Amino acid sequence: MRDPMTDNALPTPPPPALPETQRLPGVLARYRDPKLAWSLTEIAVTLAPLVALWAAMWALMHVSYWLTLALALPAAGFLVRLFLIQHDCGHGSFFRHRALNDWVGRVCGVVTLTPYDYWKRTHATHHATAGNLDRRGLGDIVTLTVDEYLALNWRGRLRYRLYRNPIVMFGLGPTYLFLLQHRAPLGLMGEGWKPWLSTMSTNLGAAVVIALLMWLIGPAPFLLIHGPIFVLAATIGVWLFYVQHQFENTRWAHEAQWSLPEAALHGSSYYDLPLVLRWFSANIGVHHVHHLSSRIPFYRLREVLRDYPELGAISRVTLWQSLRCVNYTLWDEDAQRLISFAALRKKLRGSGAAA
Repeated sequence: MRDPMTDNALPTPPPPALPETQRLPGVLARYRDPKLAWSLTEIAVTLAPLVALWAAMWALMHVSYWLTLALALPAAGFLVRLFLIQHDCGHGSFFRHRALNDWVGRVCGVVTLTPYDYWKRTHATHHATAGNLDRRGLGDIVTLTVDEYLALNWRGRLRYRLYRNPIVMFGLGPTYLFLLQHRAPLGLMGEGWKPWLSTMSTNLGAAVVIALLMWLIGPAPFLLIHGPIFVLAATIGVWLFYVQHQFENTRWAHEAQWSLPEAALHGSSYYDLPLVLRWFSANIGVHHVHHLSSRIPFYRLREVLRDYPELGAISRVTLWQSLRCVNYTLWDEDAQRLISFAALRKKLRGSGAAA
């Protein structure tokens, strides 16, 4: 910018000071306005490459299955991105009109095998209770405190250890979640007909699409193409959700000490990914800002970091640091951080107790 009187360059104004945590959601409300052209473009640049890669994988089946598999990872990235468009629709942030958000989200849900209205409700519960030790459950990764874990018998401890084992959490778990668990409204089965309508209509839509594709190219080619895409996308999706809240210096509190802005800012990570991964993950790594104001479209989250660069230093986890998150399995209320099973054993040995 230049001074019109002297034609000299004006100094760049400093970024606004970061408001106190309790005021942040209101301050960030100005970023909530979605842009129709931008939203439609995001759908186009996600769905078109996904379809093109899927078709290319089928064409390459006649040349080499290894070439087909080589395209499974980028295809999975676009499928994850489609899920994150569905995610924004669930928050009412992708379009201005609720009906448009809902119907785009439902169509995406058929492709991602995630019943939109059911997931929207459970995810809203997650946003309303994240980091609250007294309201854990629906939509969360199960996390026990040290005292809760030590109070379990050996069977309970074994179940929890198996659940938190990386092979289960990121291997078997994602496929089970998206392929089986989402076929019924678990957690809301007694909450009326709406959760059932959401899951059953998604199941029907997915069955029609799968049957059509199997009829066109055959059951075996379909499974050999979409199977790897699905497994990779499910694993990536669970990994992203895991790192968003399961990092060492996250924040948990009991109801009396819990507040949503504090839990959002300090209990959700800023997963600082390289540019390409940031694009494929639709900026979901800026998760602390997303929890502060979930109505901000994902393509505007970087604006917030640009205008309030201090947020980039809060709850930051790099790609390399995130690899250590798999070890953090228990909330230590004394240390106010997540710790590993190994750290618990060391702590107990120091106190003369037994794990």
